[in-house]
Amino acid sequence: MRGEQPWKTNRSRVLRSQTSIAERKLWSALRNRQLDGRKFVRQAPVDIYFADVLCREAKLIIEVDGATHGSDTERAADAERTAKLAALGYRVLRFDNIDVIENLAGVLDAIADALRAARA
Repeated sequence: MRGEQPWKTNRSRVLRSQTSIAERKLWSALRNRQLDGRKFVRQAPVDIYFADVLCREAKLIIEVDGATHGSDTERAADAERTAKLAALGYRVLRFDNIDVIENLAGVLDAIADALRAARA
């Protein structure tokens, strides 16, 4: 049982209100079980992190990275975060904002492939 954690709920609400254009575009394609019949949630707490998009059933986290993920330091932090989430049993997919905006179909194909792999 997850239990009540009001600070996480409030933080999730704030993050959902501040989504990028790419995150909104991806969310519109994933919400309401539109992809593979799977339920996705936005800005969901996972351990000490907040996943941009999460499918709990498949233990799949989707991160949409903008310009703030370009330096070596930021990439190293992302890699550390991914490793910690993987240790918790999650698979993390990362997409750049531009990929979501310009190639949404390709992004959705990659997510669908990851969902199929989670079933196997």
